[in-house]
Amino acid sequence: MKTIKASLLFFVFLAALLIGCKENKKENQPENDMVKTESAKSHIEKSAFGETPDGQKVDKYTLTNTKGMEIDVITYGGIITRWTAPDKNGNYEDVVLGFNDLDSYFGGVPYFGALIGRYGNRIAKGQFSIDGETYTLAKNDGQNHLHGGQKGFDKVVWAAEAESTDDGASLVLTYTSADGEEGYPGKLDVKVTYTLTGDNELDIQYEAVTDKPTVVNLTQHSYFNLSGDFSKDILDNEVMLNASAYLPVDAGLIPTGEIRSVEGTPFDFTEPKAVGEEINADNEQIKRGGGYDHCWVLNGTDKNFGLAASAYHPESGRLLEVYTDEPAIQFYTGNFLDGSLSSKTGGVYGKRSGLCLETQHYPDSPNQEAFPTTRLNPGETYSSHTSFKFSTK
Repeated sequence: MKTIKASLLFFVFLAALLIGCKENKKENQPENDMVKTESAKSHIEKSAFGETPDGQKVDKYTLTNTKGMEIDVITYGGIITRWTAPDKNGNYEDVVLGFNDLDSYFGGVPYFGALIGRYGNRIAKGQFSIDGETYTLAKNDGQNHLHGGQKGFDKVVWAAEAESTDDGASLVLTYTSADGEEGYPGKLDVKVTYTLTGDNELDIQYEAVTDKPTVVNLTQHSYFNLSGDFSKDILDNEVMLNASAYLPVDAGLIPTGEIRSVEGTPFDFTEPKAVGEEINADNEQIKRGGGYDHCWVLNGTDKNFGLAASAYHPESGRLLEVYTDEPAIQFYTGNFLDGSLSSKTGGVYGKRSGLCLETQHYPDSPNQEAFPTTRLNPGETYSSHTSFKFSTK
């Protein structure tokens, strides 16, 4: 009997010791360990990424799926700093322009990987009116307003929360833009959800609500270089745009109001075409943009979520497809990159070393009644959906 009691006491002591060890491990778990958002398809890890000049902490979240794709997102600007994608041999390489440190994102950076708002693209003369009242915005692009102003959504720190879903691991970013911020009316509550699926697709859901009539046009501004080599340009990428028309611009890159057919012009990407094939054509619109920096009117995506664009790099075999329910897409070929910014691999970002496919509403819509409206009223919810899907061929 004494032997049985002694054995029982020993097992009780051993069980208590094991429980204590587990609890102690939880208490001392490092902050940068894996966030509890594991799913069957992907997971998220959180780490520190530095501080802003005014002392706000910035975190980095790494989204990983079971195929090996990784996407780094920082809370400053909701910026995608790194995005790996496989080539035809299964090798994963980083395919977006960006930086390895936070300080490099301060000052003079052309929106690498950032969330753009309140209004993506340009608003003429930095002004628009709602119900007879005129609102004045910063003129941060010549005489025009660009990408939300001096301190748009690309330059604020977003709150972040990691979530596990049936589709994969999601990062939910939220930000409240105060009434009058950068000149825009209304307090705007914004929510952007990045979800990396097991199918090498980044799904982006945008939402916003306001307490006063305002304008909203959100987008994502990643620069893609599908070669995985940032010393190369993107002129050999074959791009398709599901658009039969585009918006001609004036000398300040503001739409003239005309919706012009792409047929017979360098703007015809209805079939895949190398970016460099006509980028230096003797064409007034090409000259005004220094290449491609225009908005294409998509065929039917404003009514149904569908394919808007694709980019294919023949040498690596990487194929990027862009799907959206937005009515338009801005195709930009990195014309203003000039080699003054150091790349994250030790070189520089030269002219046309990245291309952008920004799903959005038309530029200057608040001033052009014929364009689809970007007005958001109290009681309404702004909603926009875009996904970027990688594969090989």
